[in-house]
Amino acid sequence: MTARYSLGIDIGGTFTDVVVYDHEAQRQFSRKLLTTHDDPARAVLEGVEQVVRDDGVPAGDISQVVHATTLFTNALIERKGAVTGLIATRGFRDIVEIGRERKYELYDIHIQKPAPLAPRPLRLEADERLRFDGSVMTPLDEASVAAAADELATAGVESLAISFLHAYANPDHERRAGAIVAERHPKMAISLSSDVAPEIREYERTSTALANAYIKPLARDYLDGIQDGIREAGVEAPLLLMLSNGGLAGLAEAKRAPIALLESGPAAGALAAAWLGREEAGGDVLAFDMGGTTAKLAVVDDGRPEIAYHFEAARQKRFAEGSGLPIRTSTIELIEIGAGGGSIARLDEIGLLKVGPDSAGSDPGPACYGLGGDQPTVTDANFALGLLAPETFAGGGMKLDVDAGMRALDGLAKTAGLSRAEFASGIRDVVNETMASAARVHIAERGKDPRRYSLLATGGGGPLHGAEVARKLGLKRMIAPASAGVASAMGLLIAPARADRVATVAKRLDELDWPAFEAVFSTMEDDAGRVIRQAGLDPAAGSVERRADIRYVGQAFEVIVELPPGPYTAESAPALVAAFEAAYVAQFTRTPPAGPVEIINVRAAVSAPSRPATARKAATDGPAPQPTMRQVWRPTEKAFRETPVYDRLTLRAGDAFDGPALVEEPESTLAVPENARFRVAKNGEIVVELA
Repeated sequence: MTARYSLGIDIGGTFTDVVVYDHEAQRQFSRKLLTTHDDPARAVLEGVEQVVRDDGVPAGDISQVVHATTLFTNALIERKGAVTGLIATRGFRDIVEIGRERKYELYDIHIQKPAPLAPRPLRLEADERLRFDGSVMTPLDEASVAAAADELATAGVESLAISFLHAYANPDHERRAGAIVAERHPKMAISLSSDVAPEIREYERTSTALANAYIKPLARDYLDGIQDGIREAGVEAPLLLMLSNGGLAGLAEAKRAPIALLESGPAAGALAAAWLGREEAGGDVLAFDMGGTTAKLAVVDDGRPEIAYHFEAARQKRFAEGSGLPIRTSTIELIEIGAGGGSIARLDEIGLLKVGPDSAGSDPGPACYGLGGDQPTVTDANFALGLLAPETFAGGGMKLDVDAGMRALDGLAKTAGLSRAEFASGIRDVVNETMASAARVHIAERGKDPRRYSLLATGGGGPLHGAEVARKLGLKRMIAPASAGVASAMGLLIAPARADRVATVAKRLDELDWPAFEAVFSTMEDDAGRVIRQAGLDPAAGSVERRADIRYVGQAFEVIVELPPGPYTAESAPALVAAFEAAYVAQFTRTPPAGPVEIINVRAAVSAPSRPATARKAATDGPAPQPTMRQVWRPTEKAFRETPVYDRLTLRAGDAFDGPALVEEPESTLAVPENARFRVAKNGEIVVELA
């Protein structure tokens, strides 16, 4: 007998969302709790216990547990990881400090580059050297490895990265060095660059290995604690982790390479939007997720979020490419904006209103939370405008001090010479423009026209701000799914298991050894399939995708190309060239004069479907919904006016009403602006048509 329930857990900067989905009844139970930063597992276990106790969900019938978290990203940003060391090829320990010649701000003489995760005294060297093809120039001196390891252990290093020159072509030296360190210091966590990022370019590969080492002990202890905690709660199902690329992996894989989990929470939101936007938007949506700390936006075409194979973590300047730590791992491509419900408002030196990127988070939180916060935030502004009500906020389960939020607003409003409502309206408009501006850049960089998309809003603040953000982007439609506030946690339950592998070949196409080329793909696919089986799924039931990083000979950077299915032989060459030229034209609009091409990296992705949830249907019968009325600020009139407030649970499929209006549910509130109309779709989504 197949077990009946799946459990999704999403830990954000402000709220922790817990969702249990009942596959048999096609319904869900959810809890939204403040994130407990001192012990993130505490809020998770409290939410699970509430669902088991209050909703009558038998813990033993939960068959799947999927988890996403921002904990590891935050550890990188806040520099709260392990004491980390590096052993590199002699002469190359400073590669992570030298980086690339290109500056992210060319004329800034005071530019601040991100400090390496391992300071120079903890970056040591070993005697060894490989050539670019993996052949040995200088054999590994095992004594130098042992001496470096002992020195680092004495210095208090808890986690070690080993990154040798050209280890992507031959991992033997790294593996032997890792074995030596493990034998001498068994408690030290070890990350090999050839395991974490086995691809060309030493700076990026070493940076990725260091980042993995930096968070590895934290990931090990945290994930073991979550697993033990849910078992104590009576849930025996294995723990699966959401990866940055939108796939799932088992506990062993997540602890081996936690770097693959950095963007797991935002990835879940993008997956949820792709799934929820199939019917009403044809799969073409801008996935907009606004939480308590940040907002995220991803472009989804034909139901598929875009996948990138590198990104930057912990940027010194939020939108400046090159100001962060380069990470080589596959991830859903998205932009993260410092704009959430907890974003703090302030007046700058010349009296201009600024909102974010700093956030009150969950501790102390917005002033209205009554937990000690005394600075005005976006959430405080929404209460002041009548858009939120304390009796329904977060399901009515939070004890709020709205008066404290009003006092925080009044202080700055007086300085600005505005009324409380005018100042709060300004906060809301500024944060909406911040999100829209970042979205415009992100969409334009991908050569997309935002007007062909619908905005699908999730997160606690997404439906509350989404319509105004959509208008600023020139969109005509916004979609608010049911239970939007916990959609990311729901997205965990529809994700497939997925494993990505990469290898460097660095060969001209006309010089390829075709049997060896096919063997590289086969090896990667076998290894990825092993990870899928560890997650409890069958890779044979899924799919295999092959890609390659290809360029014209003489170019410095590559285009990532989706390849036709294998196996490959010499007869496959024209098809690979055609795929490359099509991708090149799509990115640059034309190809250069004919010339030879070369393949630098090859990539394989193996995925297998999990047990998907079914979209919730809206009621089709029952009495007509009867709204209550509330005083809500109208920006165009600069006055409060009576505004209808609907209970989402009373809305029926086909119901349609004119704005302005509010639609409340336990997890979020939808704000429908003036000159807009909303209707309830058969799948329970609310579609807002914007004039």
